[in-house]
Amino acid sequence: MPQGKPAVVPDDGLTTRQRRNRPLLLVHTGPGKGKSTAAFGLALRAWNQGWPIGVFQFVKSAKWKVGEERALRILGASGEGGTVVWNKMGEGWSWVQRDLADSEEAAREGWEQVKRDIAAETYRLLVLDEFAYPMHWGWVPTEEVVHVLRDRPGTQHVVITGRNAPRELLDAADLVTEMTKVKHPMDTGQKGQRGIEW
Repeated sequence: MPQGKPAVVPDDGLTTRQRRNRPLLLVHTGPGKGKSTAAFGLALRAWNQGWPIGVFQFVKSAKWKVGEERALRILGASGEGGTVVWNKMGEGWSWVQRDLADSEEAAREGWEQVKRDIAAETYRLLVLDEFAYPMHWGWVPTEEVVHVLRDRPGTQHVVITGRNAPRELLDAADLVTEMTKVKHPMDTGQKGQRGIEW
C-alpha cells in the first residue's frame, strides 16, 4: 500500500469518501501478547476524534485494576475528547476459570447489552475485549454475533479481541490481526508486571 493507496479499488458504486468512512469490524486474535493493548490504543485514537466509546470486558475480572481503564475513564470524563463507558462482565482470566456457569451467564448478559447498544447506536467505537472466548466456548452463538455485527446501523466500528477467534468471525471481519508469540518473559519464569501487563 504505497503512500496510503489501496492495492485494489472495487467496483462497488461507492465514492472514495464513502468507502473510506465505512464502519469496520476488527479482530485481534492469536496466542501472542498485545491484542487488548492494540484495541485500547485504537480507543485512544477514537477518544481523540471525539467519538463515544463503549468498552466491554468479557473475561477479565471486575476486581482487576486495568491501567487502560483508569486512563480512558479519566480521558472520557475530561470533556476534551469522546466519552468512555467501561463495562466488566468476567469472573477472571480465561485460563483460570472458577465458576463457569456464572461466567457464561455474565457473558450472555454482556452480549445482550452490546446488542442493545448497537441497535441504539450508543457508541461510535465498541471494544469487545476478550469476546472471542465466549464464542469459542459456545456461550454466545458466533452466527448471531456475525449477523448482528454485519447488519449494525450507522457508523459503528467494532474491535474484538481474544485467542481462538472463530473462523466465521474472521471471515466477516474487515481487518484481522493475529498476534504471534516469538518470545515471552513467562517462558523463563517471570510473572507479569505492573506497567507492562496491567
